[in-house]
Amino acid sequence: MEGIVGLVCCILCAFPLFVMGHYNKNSREPLTFWSGDKNLKEKVKDVQGYNHEMSRLYIKCALVFVATGILCLICFGFGIICILLESTLGIYAVWRIYKDILLRHS
Repeated sequence: MEGIVGLVCCILCAFPLFVMGHYNKNSREPLTFWSGDKNLKEKVKDVQGYNHEMSRLYIKCALVFVATGILCLICFGFGIICILLESTLGIYAVWRIYKDILLRHS
C-alpha cells in the first residue's frame, strides 16, 4: 500500500515539471527556474536555445520522479532513499545545470 502512495506522490511531483518542459519549449519568454527570476529577459540572448535546453532539463527531472515512483512500488525503502537524494543533492545538481545553461545562452 505504501508503494502506491509513493508512486502517486512522485507522479504528482513529476506532472508540473513535465507540463512546464513540454508546453513551454516554444515560448517566446525564457522558461524560468523554480525561483522565477524576474530579469531573465535581459540575461538570455538566445531564448529559443535556452528554452529547448530548459525543457529537456524539466522533462528529465519529471522522468526521474516517475522512475522513483516505480521504484517505490518495487522496494519502498529504497524508493524513499531516492526521493530524499532527489530532494537534496538532485536539486543542487539541477541548479548547477541551470546555471550552466544560463551561462551558455547569456
